[in-house]
Amino acid sequence: MSGGVDSSVTAKLLADKDYDLSAVFMRNWDTRDESGTDSGCEWKKDWEDVQRVCRMLGIPCEMVDLSREYWTRVFEPALEMWEAGDTPNPDIWCNREVKFGALFDRLTTQSTWLATGHYADKTWARPALNLSNLFAYDKIPTRPQLRRAADRSKDQTFYLSSVPAASLSRALFPLAPYRKTEVRDMAQRWGLPTASREESMGLCFVGEKRRFDDFISQYIPPKPGPIIDMTTGKTVGRHQGLYTLTIGQNAGVRGMPQKMFVARKDKERNAIYIVPGSDHPALSYKSITVDKFEWIWEDMPPPAIDTSQGLLAQVQFRHRMMDVPCRVYRQSDGTTRIEFRDPQSSVATGQVAVLWKNTWCLGCGAITQTHPATDLSLLDGRSAS
Repeated sequence: MSGGVDSSVTAKLLADKDYDLSAVFMRNWDTRDESGTDSGCEWKKDWEDVQRVCRMLGIPCEMVDLSREYWTRVFEPALEMWEAGDTPNPDIWCNREVKFGALFDRLTTQSTWLATGHYADKTWARPALNLSNLFAYDKIPTRPQLRRAADRSKDQTFYLSSVPAASLSRALFPLAPYRKTEVRDMAQRWGLPTASREESMGLCFVGEKRRFDDFISQYIPPKPGPIIDMTTGKTVGRHQGLYTLTIGQNAGVRGMPQKMFVARKDKERNAIYIVPGSDHPALSYKSITVDKFEWIWEDMPPPAIDTSQGLLAQVQFRHRMMDVPCRVYRQSDGTTRIEFRDPQSSVATGQVAVLWKNTWCLGCGAITQTHPATDLSLLDGRSAS
């Protein structure tokens, strides 16, 4: 439980059924690492709300401190990526490494299941029927399939896409059939203490009240470099580190005739290239490469990825976007190439590419290369790079 309305309603739904139920609150971030004190920290309020709900429902609860695991498995790798100029998504890896990783390691028995307040669904299915399993198909055990929730606007399978099948098999998602408005209504009807609590937004360790740059600068030293107009080759500003701007972001450079947007980062030169307008051709990409794609069915990726036609699927690389059609190929070096049907804007290395087959989430991987839809060498001023 997180202290929010979603996990509170999840607890109530399960408490009304015949489960041997107990609640766990994960403390993933230690504010003493920043300020030396816990004074005023948000996790204490969250923990108090969890206890209030559990007292009302009559179920035991405990707090598990996983801040060390979060630091070493999630935050430190993300810092390295930010410093290198990439755009990581720590929330995705937190689910794999902490909630469905370190927490699972602490569960006492294999019969213990983990229920969460995620808007996601799960079904069970056998692998596709083929000649090799034709005569023993009924004996093949079923496997868990991660599926989109009924409320597409709140669907969180994007954030669960790195969780392996072994962990998914012991996961429950009670909110799968409900819309967010229904969850709020149930919380109000049941009088849950968290019924009116607002949703939390942003990275858990940054919070909502401070700037990302200000937070990260506590851990990454400044590394100033030039901001270059890609169309002219002229230096028009300075940045304090590649992590301070991401691909597609408004660069906020003063004195320009129109808004300029980040189109490229040159890690060797520590330079950021910008272009005029959010619809500039340099912001469009035709495909991406993922060095290590994490299939949820790790030992059984879709066979079509090894064919000349590739796997027809849908991909999403930001949570707040609709998935888009693509074809997926496993290349001779073991990397995965994802080709968009239509060029996509503002794709950054480090972002996580998540694949679906309709509503079935197949897995994910961090983007290691982006391939522009336009030959950038043809742009004016490109010789300066």
